[in-house]
Amino acid sequence: MDSIVVTGGGPLSGEIPIAGAKNACLALMPATLLSEDPLTLTNAPRLSDIKTMTTLLQSLGAEATGLQDGQVLAMSSHDLTSSRADYDIVRKMRASNLVLGPLIARFGHAEVSLPGGCAIGARPMDLHTFGLEKLGAEIDLRDGYLFAKAPNGLKGAEIPLKFASVGATENIVMAATLAKGTTVLTNAAREPEIVDLVKCLRAMGAQIEGEGTSRIEIQGVDRLHGATHQVVADRIELGTYMLAPAIAGGEVECLGGKLDLVAAFVEKLDEAGVAVEETERGLKVSRKNGRLKAVDVTTEPFPGFPTDLQAQFMAMLCTADGTSELNETIFENRFMHAPELTRMGAEIEVHGGRARVTGVDKLRGAPVMATDLRASVSLILAGLAAEGETVVSRVYHLDRGYEHVVRKLRGVGAQIERVKA
Repeated sequence: MDSIVVTGGGPLSGEIPIAGAKNACLALMPATLLSEDPLTLTNAPRLSDIKTMTTLLQSLGAEATGLQDGQVLAMSSHDLTSSRADYDIVRKMRASNLVLGPLIARFGHAEVSLPGGCAIGARPMDLHTFGLEKLGAEIDLRDGYLFAKAPNGLKGAEIPLKFASVGATENIVMAATLAKGTTVLTNAAREPEIVDLVKCLRAMGAQIEGEGTSRIEIQGVDRLHGATHQVVADRIELGTYMLAPAIAGGEVECLGGKLDLVAAFVEKLDEAGVAVEETERGLKVSRKNGRLKAVDVTTEPFPGFPTDLQAQFMAMLCTADGTSELNETIFENRFMHAPELTRMGAEIEVHGGRARVTGVDKLRGAPVMATDLRASVSLILAGLAAEGETVVSRVYHLDRGYEHVVRKLRGVGAQIERVKA
């Protein structure tokens, strides 16, 4: 099993290009199921999760090619052969459940295994099924599969979500594009990835208003056509690499970054003593003066502080002056990186969904183990600030969400290498 070795100590300098958003692309890819015409995505990230979704679409009979020689992903669902998403594929990735809404909308039936993914919380499917049932689908859970059918087709409905779930919002919006009549989704998630999905669906002929707000209105159409769409920049990768110079020192420009993707995150960086400057090409990041300051953080749905940046931000706070409190409100099991950071000399106390981090002068390199995607990169960031060598094992998690992380960090001066098992 591969590991990543980081030797800390030096400041960083240079540019890091930000890839297309993994979470946006994983929602955009199932949209191909809504039309028999081709859908082409540009700026698609080269990640294992994208390969998994490609495999899933191909198992349904869709054509999906590309990414080997670039960041263009070409798909077509003109001749699907199956509406069953098997456990062997779906178990690898939570986002696999996003084929459910499109399959029901276009074909009137689907069999989708309950999904897998990082072990950071329960993340149930009840909001997905609630919304799809409101549209007229009949859904039963048997033997670990959701068996769905819409014998009378899908019909527009009022759908109030009890929680602003990103995945449920995406599944419901995609299904509603082909439903008869008008669907109004309230308490919808507002993430940029949803705005990007709606932009793509609109290019395919969907009639949707309100994306980026808590109320989305969809007027169903008879069919959607093909389109070409550029995937939005990955705000989580952006935030991750913005933390690299904050932790290690120096100055890094994140190419393609935009403030509106990470506004709440940037506010907390500013409180901690990190300067962020918007440039023509992206965002330039450096420390202001002296040691960073402790900051309290509460994760929230967008536009609040992202749960997907909590682990990385904790790594920065490990050497900040004072005591910080992190309140995790999205996933109930998202502090698994804390024990690994303490192996590096961090002082962290975890009580349920809260963590107290008391900054130390220095972290020390140590062998640590990645427990999930964001935890894995948080340990790499911590290694940039640590004395000596940090060896991060189980880095297969990293391949799910970060494209060329070793190459990008090495390009700005980090001493980092991937070691084959």
